[in-house]
Amino acid sequence: QVQLVESGGGLVQTGGSLRLSCAASGRGFTINVMGWYRQAPGKQRELIARITSDGRTNYGDSVKGRFTISRDNAKSTGYLQMNSLKPEDTAVYYCAADVTTFLPKHDSRYWGQGTQVTVSS
Repeated sequence: QVQLVESGGGLVQTGGSLRLSCAASGRGFTINVMGWYRQAPGKQRELIARITSDGRTNYGDSVKGRFTISRDNAKSTGYLQMNSLKPEDTAVYYCAADVTTFLPKHDSRYWGQGTQVTVSS
């Protein structure tokens, strides 16, 4: 079993920055792909950024050029640096990790609990 714990959300003014963290813990696992999703009230959850184990990244159009995803494999932690925040970025942000656990070998997706980001105008 793997747990993901997010931190770093909060209230920020338009144009401000926040950095989200997602720390994975457990025994005998490796993270293949880590992604950040967000869900605004009344909207579907959307993928906004993802990063592979070798550092390749992809971004949604709504955050491209403003958000940066990264990861520290030694710490099993992912990050989302959010700059130039806008009111429309207000949402609950979730991290997700596609994980391979060993003994027995198994692939699963795990989710963090979500962290609220609110951008005031």
